Amino acid sequence: MSIIDDAKPAMMVDSPVSSVFPADFLWGTATASYQIEGAASEDGRGLSIWDQFAAIPGKVHHGENGDVAADHYHRMPEDVALMAELGLNAYRFSIAWPRILPQGKGTVNGRGLDFYDRLVDTLLARGITPLVTLYHWDLPLALHEKGGWLNRETAFAFADYAEVVARLLGDRIDRWVTLNEPWCSAYLGYGTGEHAPGSRKQQSAYIAAHHLLLAHGLALPRLRAHTYLQAQLGITLNLTPVYAANDHPETLRAVERADKMSNRWFLDPIFRGTYPEGLFADAGVASPPIQDGDLDIIATPIDLLGVNNYSRSLIRARVEENGGGDTTTWGYEHVSGVADSSYTEMGWEVYPQALTDVLVRVHRDYAPRAMAVTENGAAFADQWDGRDHISDPLRVHYIREHLQALGRARAQGVPVQGYFVWSLLDNFEWAQGYSKRFGIVYVDYPTQRRIIKDSGHWYAAFIAAQRRQQGL
Repeated sequence: MSIIDDAKPAMMVDSPVSSVFPADFLWGTATASYQIEGAASEDGRGLSIWDQFAAIPGKVHHGENGDVAADHYHRMPEDVALMAELGLNAYRFSIAWPRILPQGKGTVNGRGLDFYDRLVDTLLARGITPLVTLYHWDLPLALHEKGGWLNRETAFAFADYAEVVARLLGDRIDRWVTLNEPWCSAYLGYGTGEHAPGSRKQQSAYIAAHHLLLAHGLALPRLRAHTYLQAQLGITLNLTPVYAANDHPETLRAVERADKMSNRWFLDPIFRGTYPEGLFADAGVASPPIQDGDLDIIATPIDLLGVNNYSRSLIRARVEENGGGDTTTWGYEHVSGVADSSYTEMGWEVYPQALTDVLVRVHRDYAPRAMAVTENGAAFADQWDGRDHISDPLRVHYIREHLQALGRARAQGVPVQGYFVWSLLDNFEWAQGYSKRFGIVYVDYPTQRRIIKDSGHWYAAFIAAQRRQQGL
């Protein structure tokens, strides 16, 4: 992922997707429990760290929260019908830990399990393959009050929770993801404080990350014991290739450091059983409390690596002049506003080649058995005129060009088995609240009406064309 680049943007010139994907390729969308479900205080659900965080003034755009969100908890059959209308054959969703175990451990909430039991059966009845994520950031508040991911015991509680879910759903689900983007949980939640629980201590981020990775490793054998022999178990990482904005030696060194922090922090322990050399020293923190055997547990083999990718990171070394006139290089900075590039509402550059590069690099350097693009999508300022049509040409372009990039990765031998657009529905976008829309289906929040956007219609037509080409 350390790639020299001359900062040329990906020009917005649409081209047809020429790749033909295998007949069993998974075409889906992805969501997360707190972002879409709502029903925050119904049927025995316990509080999560996001319920608490969103209630703190100034933490979330306009003080918004996930109490109602897209009301998926009550509208699940309607939403699954939308998936079928779009022609999806897969759906990635997350399970709300506090809906299953309101205190994080102990007594199981049967009404919470029942919802996911019904969801899975409804999906299967429509011919849609479920891909379940066990943790997408909504840690039970009761566990946070005992230290959260800074407490090693949370990793063991997660493994217990994973077994509870697998005992119920393991006979019907054959693709499982333990954690979604543990980098975000650790760094944004405990390092910068942008996400729940809102801690701002660099050392805490690295402790939390280690315990998240330990939780992943501990959960795998518990899942294996209660799922199909052929079930694919894995983890989803947010991976962003790092490019150099120039060829200065200082920038090239900065690229290596940024790649270590953005990508190898989690890839190396999972696939190599070790943290990257210099990771903790570069961050100015002490090593987290690694006990004997931890790294072996973390490196328990996985069957599937989920890759979430939205853009690239373009950086250059940041330099200062000291009082003596000498140049001292320190750190790096992200380059934005690249001439002729386009950007999403999140401020992320549209750069489809990043998806090809990250998939090829991970395949080359880490050789996972199988991979899936578990999130890829874009937020744009969609406008609804109150009728049945929503034009979002920028999102159509984004998805089309990233599918081209995916095809280029597969042509180079990358074992990608599926692609999941983020997201099915507009939803609660964490600290951004409802100000950013990622869905291929528009949600009018006051009425909860759903309207398929042009991007959804385009994706449906693309999937149908793939099936025709395969003779299905």
